[in-house]
Amino acid sequence: MRRSDTAMIRSAFAPQGILQTVLKSKDGKVFIQSEPLDSFIAFVGKPHKEVYDERITFDLIKVDGDLAIAWTPYKFYLDEKFSHCGVDSYQLVKLNGEWKIQYLIDTRRRQNCD
Repeated sequence: MRRSDTAMIRSAFAPQGILQTVLKSKDGKVFIQSEPLDSFIAFVGKPHKEVYDERITFDLIKVDGDLAIAWTPYKFYLDEKFSHCGVDSYQLVKLNGEWKIQYLIDTRRRQNCD
């Protein structure tokens, strides 16, 4: 993401990779927002002044054969300016000998990020 390398991002995902975010409406109701992988890749690849810097921590990884999960808390910065934090939850599948992201759901918040 830091390099806006869309080819690298696409190569990390399975062909039908799914992206979703857990959000809260202004009235406090929780909902899930889906984003097409192509839209996310276009967003990251679109020319922008700031560096998109998602700083992740690998908190938990579990593997069973060709299936794995990764729980990665993160902090997101635009250049060095803090934007938001949350957790990425990955479901990975080993396809043709390579781990690919099949499903990524995340949370996003601006508070309680320490």
